[in-house]
Amino acid sequence: VQLQASGGGLVQAGGSLRLSCEASGRTFGSYHMGWFRQSPGKEREFVAVISSSGRTTSYADSVKGRFTISRDNTKATVYLQMNSLKPEDTALYYCATCSSFVRDPRLYNYWGQGTLVTVSS
Repeated sequence: VQLQASGGGLVQAGGSLRLSCEASGRTFGSYHMGWFRQSPGKEREFVAVISSSGRTTSYADSVKGRFTISRDNTKATVYLQMNSLKPEDTALYYCATCSSFVRDPRLYNYWGQGTLVTVSS
């Protein structure tokens, strides 16, 4: 599986961005999909995960109520809608696949290249 993330950019605090992550291969619908982020000097942290069917989601407390993860299995794409962005959301955002519905990045096997989100104050 190859993942291609896009949609990052520079936005002012309070603004919105939608990230996309398109997967190659025919097995996309069998994977749970997660979004993670990493800021300079910090460890990679969990943001959100969506089940393979799209029916179940889970979010980090820091983004709950502001971010929404979704997927379109017909397009082999997972999305992260980010609203009410804050400067502390600035990071490189990664999508990844996992066979389990978990938050631990060590259990994810395929990763995208990352897309940079910068939120100015």
